Amino acid sequence: MNASTSSKGPGALRALLERGDFVAAPGVYEMLTAKVADRMGFAALYMTGYGVSASHLGLPDAGLVGFTDMVGRAQTIADGITRPLIADADTGFGGLINIRHTVRGYEQAGVQAIQLEDQECPKKCGHTPNRRVVPFAEAVRRIEVAVQSRRSRDFLIIARTDARTSYGMSEAIARGKAFAEAGADIVFVESPESEDEFRRVGEELAGRGAWLMANMAPGGRSPDLPAARLKELGFSLAIWPSAIMAAACAAAENVLAQLARHGTTAGSDVPSYDMNQLHDLMGFPEVWSFEQRYAQAA
Repeated sequence: MNASTSSKGPGALRALLERGDFVAAPGVYEMLTAKVADRMGFAALYMTGYGVSASHLGLPDAGLVGFTDMVGRAQTIADGITRPLIADADTGFGGLINIRHTVRGYEQAGVQAIQLEDQECPKKCGHTPNRRVVPFAEAVRRIEVAVQSRRSRDFLIIARTDARTSYGMSEAIARGKAFAEAGADIVFVESPESEDEFRRVGEELAGRGAWLMANMAPGGRSPDLPAARLKELGFSLAIWPSAIMAAACAAAENVLAQLARHGTTAGSDVPSYDMNQLHDLMGFPEVWSFEQRYAQAA
């Protein structure tokens, strides 16, 4: 399902989707985990707004991280990986002119797909309560502006609706259809609450001119479905935004508990890189090669 030979050349993500590959994208939010994920053969990676807000600011995903923070992090990650990057852009960080600015900024940063949603500002994580969406027509206009603002059709527009929780599946699907008609490349109905609801999304939205995306967030509002099942239901792309940060937090807590109790990390049962593995991950061998080459020349 994941194309281990994929690259981040222009149009790489579009080519994967047009070929019919299912794209499973883990969530990344800083460069250590992005470099690990980049080595694992995934067809694409997903920059999660929740993860950026948490790791960069130590704050909840509640509209508190801004455009400058997000586009800067997106460019850093895109520059440092070999896979296409999909990136969360919340509501576009303001009004319609802000959406235009955000689309152009993300495209210039090297992102291959931007995710925009129909929540009111400030937005909230899609698996938390009290989310509110803007009126139908305003939501569609956001996508129209995003589509018209991009410079290349290889830069994909992901249109997300959070209407399911407040207004039900019928409203969410109606918005999904309208987003596809407005030119969205990928439609994302956030937080269906059962496998039957995922099936309904696939039955009513697949084949309407846009690929379908799903969000797998274990412990959230949606069931945790495997990639193969999502593909059967009509989806072409899925993200696992919390997979790395959830495991990383648990590992950090466990190894630090060992240090706090015993004054050493020796004996911890938490898997850990040694220094040589960290050096390799961060590219020190290339630094040493460079230094040796020029030391010999001198």
